[in-house]
Amino acid sequence: MSALAASIRAEDPKRRVLKDVFGFDDFRPGQADVMDALLGGRHVLAVMPTGAGKSLCYQVPALVMGGLALVVSPLVALMQDQVAALRLAGVGADTINSSLDREANVAAWRRVASGQTRLLYLAPERLMTERMLEALSRLEISLIAIDEAHCISQWGPAFRPEYEDLSRLRHIFPNVPIIAVTATADESTRSDIEARLFAERVETLVLGFDRPNIKLAIESKQDGKRQLLRFIERHPGKSGIVYCLSRKKTEETAAFLEKNGVTALAYHAGMSKEAREANQNAFMTLSGVVMVATIAFGMGIDKPDVAYVFHTDMPGSLEAYYQEIGRAGRDGRKAEAHMLYGLGDIRMRRLFIDDEDASVEHKKRAHRRLDTLIGYCETAQCRRQVLLGYFGEEAEPCGNCDNCLEQVPRADGGAEARIILAAVAQSGERFGAAHVIDILLGHETEKILARGHQELASFGSGAAHKKDLWLSLVRQLVAGGFLEPDPSGHGGLAIAEKGHALGRGEIPFHYRVEIRGRALRKMRTAEGGNAEGVDASLLATLKSLRLRLAKERQVPAYVVFSDRTLIDMAERRPRDLDAFAEVNGVGGAKLKEFGEIFVKAIAGHGSDGSV
Repeated sequence: MSALAASIRAEDPKRRVLKDVFGFDDFRPGQADVMDALLGGRHVLAVMPTGAGKSLCYQVPALVMGGLALVVSPLVALMQDQVAALRLAGVGADTINSSLDREANVAAWRRVASGQTRLLYLAPERLMTERMLEALSRLEISLIAIDEAHCISQWGPAFRPEYEDLSRLRHIFPNVPIIAVTATADESTRSDIEARLFAERVETLVLGFDRPNIKLAIESKQDGKRQLLRFIERHPGKSGIVYCLSRKKTEETAAFLEKNGVTALAYHAGMSKEAREANQNAFMTLSGVVMVATIAFGMGIDKPDVAYVFHTDMPGSLEAYYQEIGRAGRDGRKAEAHMLYGLGDIRMRRLFIDDEDASVEHKKRAHRRLDTLIGYCETAQCRRQVLLGYFGEEAEPCGNCDNCLEQVPRADGGAEARIILAAVAQSGERFGAAHVIDILLGHETEKILARGHQELASFGSGAAHKKDLWLSLVRQLVAGGFLEPDPSGHGGLAIAEKGHALGRGEIPFHYRVEIRGRALRKMRTAEGGNAEGVDASLLATLKSLRLRLAKERQVPAYVVFSDRTLIDMAERRPRDLDAFAEVNGVGGAKLKEFGEIFVKAIAGHGSDGSV
């Protein structure tokens, strides 16, 4: 380390903590600004892209300020992982939560009350009890951090009412700076957080949302499993995440991939904690593993070499989509985000929203968010422009999405749309897309004959076109708000007011021309590996060592060292503790606990790759 760098660290406490505790030489973009606002005693809403290092934005100031920092987090597993990582870094951290027995929680509180604990992680349900708030009010609280702050706006108050209750914190702790952090907040969500949590008195810092290395593509769902397999076959030996809507589909998809020669693991909330941790450790440690998961997987996961994120079903909103695809390409190398999208996805998402125990207004907002996502799926415009525009950023066409690469054609579909609307109207606005298309194609199915629909004027009126085109047109009419799917679960299509206007010829309808398999055939395999120029054998040895140490300590592998740190270690090949201390991500506590072990492993690894 240069004399200048040492001088800067000595003068800037946050830089000293960053290096001595966490082992990093410099801040990522935006981190220092957020920290300075907090250290200046101001409330902060920090909206930062996935992988930008949000946790450090409150962990470093907490250690600089002294006293006790409270961290509010929505998931027990995420809290436990962060506490384990902090402890390995030599920081006094604890969590009190429902997954621990009473004895463990009592012991944790004693450490908090005695001043040993610097960061205390709590779920909102635990924090916002009168007993906990009263006990904390007797302590020196220096900072309050609310992680995944978009939950305040996006989770219905009936589901997590304590998130709504967090607005009381500024009154209970009036002189304590509060930071809310999230990666997924559009302008509406940011305004909601500012109003509810801070009563508008907050410094909002929004960093860029763009992840230009991620190629974006959406494909109509036809044979989902085969489409997924063909996609993965273009990424041999690469790590990826496949998101599924249900636990059952997660397990079925993982089994299907395994049967077809792909190393795949399942992850969902219905599995035992031990099984989830084992699969997570394998994914974090080994190369070429595909994690098939529900949305239960992802928060707090920082694996840099994820080459792709594949959605077998449409996510719930553009915010969720952005957060989930952001787990790809964190090493800066080319990555892909690929989604399958079908009409059934829209109906299922509508059902989920309407079945939620939430206010009418919350449901309306959720439907509007879903409408925005559908529009993103159906657009022929540059996808990155649409995605970034949703978060309030302007962008030029990216050249790295299916629409830019393929120049998706559009056509005037007014005549075809009116044929569909006629069939929907004549059949009573009670039937789904499959039945309406059977009417158009003139198929005398049992259902058609039982209802006498072969007598309708629209029966056979669409025989000039194939089923795939009609299905695409119906989907785009739904996406455009011309047709409304019945949210009650029966799947019927009704004509919206906009559809009536189209039927009268008052407004046009231009549709995206679907070409079967177009995007999948032409997309190129993501280039580059996770560590070009690094001895792959040495890196594998370091990962194996990390996994053994993690199992001994009963923590996830990435808590010991991140992949970025192992890659830097393999590049530097430190031969002594002084050199090991310069590895990115090695702080004082980890140097003491792991330094000799890893230095010895590196020294024992021959330059030719032998051990």
